[in-house]
Amino acid sequence: MNQQHMNSKEGPIGVFDSGYGGLTILENFRKTLPGYDYLYLGDNARAPYGNRSFDLVYEFTRQAVMYLFEQGCSLVILACNTASAKALRSIQQIDLPQLDPSLRVLGVLRPTVEALGSLTKTRHVGLVGTPGTILSGSYPIEIHKLFPDIVLTGEACPMWVPLVENGEYDSDGAAFFVKKSLKNLFDKDKDIDTLVLGCTHYPLLLPQIRRFVPRDVRVISQGEYVAESLKGYLSRHPEMKQHCTTGGTCTFLTTESESKFEESASMFVKRTIKAKHVRLG
Repeated sequence: MNQQHMNSKEGPIGVFDSGYGGLTILENFRKTLPGYDYLYLGDNARAPYGNRSFDLVYEFTRQAVMYLFEQGCSLVILACNTASAKALRSIQQIDLPQLDPSLRVLGVLRPTVEALGSLTKTRHVGLVGTPGTILSGSYPIEIHKLFPDIVLTGEACPMWVPLVENGEYDSDGAAFFVKKSLKNLFDKDKDIDTLVLGCTHYPLLLPQIRRFVPRDVRVISQGEYVAESLKGYLSRHPEMKQHCTTGGTCTFLTTESESKFEESASMFVKRTIKAKHVRLG
């Protein structure tokens, strides 16, 4: 790619997720920073990423990020915990320096972790996520960098994303699996006072989660923290801000069929949207 060409581009803020959960992050961006243009890319044809290998998640995420750069995005947010956990560091350290040091890729882990310091009183934090996010160990690494005193206990919830993606988040089945996972987590550590929802699909399960979490436990849904973090980032980096166009538009791309994406997306975005099919890789 021509370096000069990449550098001079102005375009939307790219938002990537393997599935639909990133739409919960995008909605918070649009609420907090409504003036910007956004380009959402869902790799729905190859989702979920949660149980795939590190190498494959990195390869898929890299393809998506490159695609968004080619569409004129200078800033891409990985609105996916699995991609943030398994691919972000490699992309930042290996790909961006070779490609164009002025391009930026950010994830959802760090903004979530930064918020924890002021939220937990007992310093015992629980984390629910996909098997990929939990096994990656990325959350404990990030937490211990910033808050070495916080004790983190994780629980992999392999059934939660399929339940949400199939529209079953209000069902008795969802209640069964949410209750079971949360019981496992709180059995491991009774002192948890803050629960991180380490997957962007999980806000749709919030009513169920609140039913089965002890009353005094604070539940952290990532969207608002990630949106505030992006707002702070843009105000600290005017050079990046000037690469982001401000028409207030939002475009949706998917690797799945357009009609399937539009139908499923309506669970996460409470309005009708139009999507365009693209190929990656």
